[in-house]
Amino acid sequence: MLRVSVLELPARWGEPEAALAEVDRLLAKGPTDLAILPELALTGYVSPEADFDPSRFAEPIDGPTMRAAAEIGARRSVHLVVPLVLEEDERLFNAAVVVGPDGSVVATYRKRHPWYPERWATPGGRPSPLFQVGDLTVTMAICFDGQFLADDSAEVLSAADLLVFTSAWVDEDDSRLPLMRSLAERFGLSIANANWAPGVVHVPGQGGSCVLDARGELLVSVTPSGGRRADAIVGPRERRYSGAHLE
Repeated sequence: MLRVSVLELPARWGEPEAALAEVDRLLAKGPTDLAILPELALTGYVSPEADFDPSRFAEPIDGPTMRAAAEIGARRSVHLVVPLVLEEDERLFNAAVVVGPDGSVVATYRKRHPWYPERWATPGGRPSPLFQVGDLTVTMAICFDGQFLADDSAEVLSAADLLVFTSAWVDEDDSRLPLMRSLAERFGLSIANANWAPGVVHVPGQGGSCVLDARGELLVSVTPSGGRRADAIVGPRERRYSGAHLE
């Protein structure tokens, strides 16, 4: 079994230090095994002026943001899924990096399907990784990737117990939860989704970070009155557990 936490950080722009301080504060609320941050939650996905180009915040994987995140993960003894504008081989990627409790990089995923305004981002060329956290096999995807997972990642999803799904969702309709439920039911895996919350940008689709079990049933969700963190216990396929909120 695995303790999983989704951290619902508000939209920011160019304030990674403030975002990491909030991550540290939320992790201090109680122990967990795996904590997940929303897509580009440290630097920002879009500015208040509708600038969708965060390339000015790009860093290599061993840059100051990841070093600070790794220090938090090690101090809190947690696997931490960290968003990053990754600078690599003169290209930029919308990435998610997993650091382990020892501060090492466990896995790196580069978004394969950047959303239309993400003209700065190079599409990732590698499939979603599979990695172990405790006794669970975990994989990852980022936001718009979810529309394509059933077709281009079926083998990976079938092998995983848990899908880590980070997002900065923008949608007038509630399409995120139905999509995740469909994937959970089809592939028999749990899903932990960390989605951005209103902050310097307020748009439809924000909020509602959650954890679903392998039948697509909601274990826990961050609500407007539920703080910034929600926790669930996730087991191998077919096991379902209750969740809790932490302010």
